[in-house]
Amino acid sequence: MWDKLVRIPRWRQVDEVGVILFAAFVIATTLFYFNEWRFTEEDWKAGVGKRHEIVDDLLDSKILLKKTKEEVLTILGEPSESISSNQELFIYELGVPHTFSEPKAEQLLIYFENNKVERLSVVKE
Repeated sequence: MWDKLVRIPRWRQVDEVGVILFAAFVIATTLFYFNEWRFTEEDWKAGVGKRHEIVDDLLDSKILLKKTKEEVLTILGEPSESISSNQELFIYELGVPHTFSEPKAEQLLIYFENNKVERLSVVKE
């Protein structure tokens, strides 16, 4: 009876494991991509509570770089605070992200130079 069993060559077993791991990687990457928050003006203006979830996409897209203050106001709405000095600054509240450590509110800082966005940064309060 045992002599009639079909033995699978060892290299085929390794190939099957490789295919399974590759498929798991593709599925996980796809799910992560489709569940990642994307920046939209509507979501941003809807409320402070979820802004921390979409700010990464806003920064990665570089949509605000070299925009004027008026264009930034159109895209993001009125800032929570603005500071005028040599280099003007808009501050937008992002809310409190979920974290395992002590939760701290985050802010988006938009620095202007010659009425154009020069740089952006996210800081914890």
